[in-house]
Amino acid sequence: MEVGTERLKRARYAVAAVFCVHGAVTGSFATRIPWIQDHASVGAGQLGLALAFPAIGASVAMPLAAAVSHRFGARNALRGLLALWTLALILPSLAPNLWTLCAALFVYGATAGMSDVVMNALGVDVENRLDRSIMSGLHGMWSVGALIGSAAGTLAAHLGSDARLHHLLAALVLTALGLAACRGVLDLHSAPEAEAPPRFALPPRSALVIGAVGFCAVFAEGASLDWSAVYLRDVLNTDPGLAAASTTAFAATMAVARLSGDRVVDRFGPVRTVRVGGVAATLGGALVVVAPNVPLALTGFALIGLGIAVVVPLAFAAAGRSGPNPSQAIAGVATITYTSGLIAPSAIGAVADVTSLVVSFGLVTVLAFGLVVGAQVLRGAGREAAAAETAGSPTGK
Repeated sequence: MEVGTERLKRARYAVAAVFCVHGAVTGSFATRIPWIQDHASVGAGQLGLALAFPAIGASVAMPLAAAVSHRFGARNALRGLLALWTLALILPSLAPNLWTLCAALFVYGATAGMSDVVMNALGVDVENRLDRSIMSGLHGMWSVGALIGSAAGTLAAHLGSDARLHHLLAALVLTALGLAACRGVLDLHSAPEAEAPPRFALPPRSALVIGAVGFCAVFAEGASLDWSAVYLRDVLNTDPGLAAASTTAFAATMAVARLSGDRVVDRFGPVRTVRVGGVAATLGGALVVVAPNVPLALTGFALIGLGIAVVVPLAFAAAGRSGPNPSQAIAGVATITYTSGLIAPSAIGAVADVTSLVVSFGLVTVLAFGLVVGAQVLRGAGREAAAAETAGSPTGK
């Protein structure tokens, strides 16, 4: 069904608000992890085990998202799944021990992943209809939401508030905001003759190839976010306060690059954008490895963030145009990228134990160069791919 320009603009803003709400949940949770650790009485090793369960839950549940969207329509699916995700924020702070914490984080990750798939599918559809890139900006709004959520969480922690009360209030507010935002998204339905997607299915081949590029970017992201401060402290003997600035520099660079990335993609195309970004990330990784001082290392981490910022949004966009079932393809790419985010921190640590952190970031540099080599598979993320939409694709109202 044809959708007017004003309706599309409203749908774009609505999806952007959904991304912001989704990110705010993550930011709200991350800042209260120390409180949750103390409440559940778990050590550092046990906490590390528990924190693997969001990615496990997401990887298990994301293939279900296509079936849910097919059954109920994209708007209703997003409304329900986003509400489950925002309300799942309450669960981890209620956990009294390791096993209940693992279970809570599994549910937390499962609802996060399913709502992630549906909102990205809606974002790709709006991008197709607008005939210009918006996915980078949508993921930038997720980063903005994460920053807002973390700022509120930092304030709550500073005031010494109970995380159970904090997360209850945050969940209620974010649920209300999310439901309000969902009213403005397009209501996509599968064509009447379309076959229902299987509840569980292996990612299509196209998603595997696209996901491999996303894997490289997310590995570099996870490694930099989790290990940059440790790298500066242990390799360059930096004081903890300045070491923490590396994480801030990386995250801020990524957020700014994503918010401005759509203009770059529209002008230069997804392939050239990712290739140039891959070069920047590779140079950044190399700079981190050889940096003799903190300023050069900080510059290297910032370049990594700049170089990989738009890759995941473009991977989702390419997946959404790679076959007749956008949600299934996006779920496949999301599963691969979530897996990358799960293994990156532990892989960096394992390599560092055997060799050194310098060698670990040598691995990050090699994977960053993979963006240069594999950028071609993201050609489908360009707006020219929108013209290939077929009559059998979902319809919007």
